[in-house]
Amino acid sequence: MQNPTIRIKNLSKSYGKKQALCDICLNIRPGMFGLLGKNGAGKTTLMKTVATLLKKQEGNITVCGIPVEKAARIRKIIGYLPQDFNMYGGMTVYQALDYLGVLSGMSKEERKSRIPTILKQVNLSEQSGKKVRALSGGMKQRLGIAQALLHDPQVLIVDEPTAGLDPEERVRFRNLLCEVAEDKTVILSTHIVGDVEATCEDIAILHEGRLLFSGTVSELCSLADGSVYTAEVTQKELPRIRSAYTITAVIPQGRKSIARFLSPDSKPAFGKVIQPNAEDAYILCLSKSDKGGDGYGSI
Repeated sequence: MQNPTIRIKNLSKSYGKKQALCDICLNIRPGMFGLLGKNGAGKTTLMKTVATLLKKQEGNITVCGIPVEKAARIRKIIGYLPQDFNMYGGMTVYQALDYLGVLSGMSKEERKSRIPTILKQVNLSEQSGKKVRALSGGMKQRLGIAQALLHDPQVLIVDEPTAGLDPEERVRFRNLLCEVAEDKTVILSTHIVGDVEATCEDIAILHEGRLLFSGTVSELCSLADGSVYTAEVTQKELPRIRSAYTITAVIPQGRKSIARFLSPDSKPAFGKVIQPNAEDAYILCLSKSDKGGDGYGSI
């Protein structure tokens, strides 16, 4: 088996006059990799280009040492779960996977052996005879992972997989991705910082097609050291604080609230400095970019 590493160098992509990706450079090693960014940041364009669903315009990409131009070879080693994933509602879970196996060229013996194994892995064995349309949102996402893993790929790419899931399903789905990542490269694209913080060691932040940060979660947090404060405030004081600082969290405490806010350029006259978390650092990174900076850059 080849080392499932993805190397992206100077990747750029435009749609007409809009630049979706600008000079992206990343090395994605085996395990869980988080790709953070707002909607429209360029995450889906990047992943579809890696998965050969979009043609690159400038730059170079290799997946497991294979140039992305060799699309047929790349698709044999990549599994992809799109954000708008849908399957055949009238089919049962087993029938849907069997049909997809036929389309991908798997023999009857391969499908008979592989499908039960995959259903067990994603905890859908008991739903194999249930119609796809009757599945919960979390079950449908797990079925999406099953179809992406059907051909046993070395790389798995998932786009906003936990959007719309309840907290319990989100945790279950994150745990499943971590299990899959034990022997594969898994790229998790999301705008939910908690999903990345709970599952990934390496992350990248995209904003308006540009790479603002690349490194580990702990490195991201350390770059916000000394910039995050907390203070007990009244409801009347909150608007004033919001106008002066970026607030990352507000926790009600009876008639007062605990506000968590960013002050990277100067020490405020109130509040105390606290240890930053990934969400604090992510919001600060976006804020620096919006003010004309370049985020944090690569570590």
